[in-house]
Amino acid sequence: MDNSILGTVAVWALPVLLAITFHEAAHAWAAWLCGDPTAKQQDRLSFNPIKHIDPVGTILVPAMLIMSGSGMLFGWAKPVPVNTRNLRVPRRDMMLVAAAGPAANMVIAFVSVLLLYAVPFLSGDIGIWANETLYNSIQLNIILAVFNMIPLPPLDGGKVAVGMLPHRQAVKLESLERFGFLIVLGIFFVLPSLAERAGIYLPIAEWLIWKPASLMVNLLFYVTGHLG
Repeated sequence: MDNSILGTVAVWALPVLLAITFHEAAHAWAAWLCGDPTAKQQDRLSFNPIKHIDPVGTILVPAMLIMSGSGMLFGWAKPVPVNTRNLRVPRRDMMLVAAAGPAANMVIAFVSVLLLYAVPFLSGDIGIWANETLYNSIQLNIILAVFNMIPLPPLDGGKVAVGMLPHRQAVKLESLERFGFLIVLGIFFVLPSLAERAGIYLPIAEWLIWKPASLMVNLLFYVTGHLG
């Protein structure tokens, strides 16, 4: 295997595993605390990555994208099962369960920024690895939080939006969930590709993900004193 690929895996493996594991475990814990034991019964409260990994979405697809050098990272984990009938206040609690995942990613990003203060005390290759790994952790977790909070089911933001909207609008938005994955692919991949062929620059991912994520990263660095 190419050394550059090994180097990429070395500084991305831990951030990816932690981001996915804590995101999914946070959903499971929130559901359990709100009265639904379904995820707990399936051992999804665990912080063992194996419990949350989808072989295709968590390993194969991201690995192929990394090795292709496309500069794009995309994937998914096993969804956490939630039975809304078990939730104490279904509408409110489903919002809390959905928001818990992105919130966990924000916490990891914040902790990663704080850990950068320890990097100068590490020497040699360990220091270089820690620095790159932490920066990747910050970026990845912020991007995951921003992407997942887009108000479109089945993304977490879509479930939050369903809980906030009046009943009629909520039902209409929720009905999109079965097509959600195709809609996401269409918005972020198909539309920009078709626009490019027509000579139109349509950076949807930049507008909805990269720019907001960049602003949040800069804000985190400023709040923690890394930017004066």
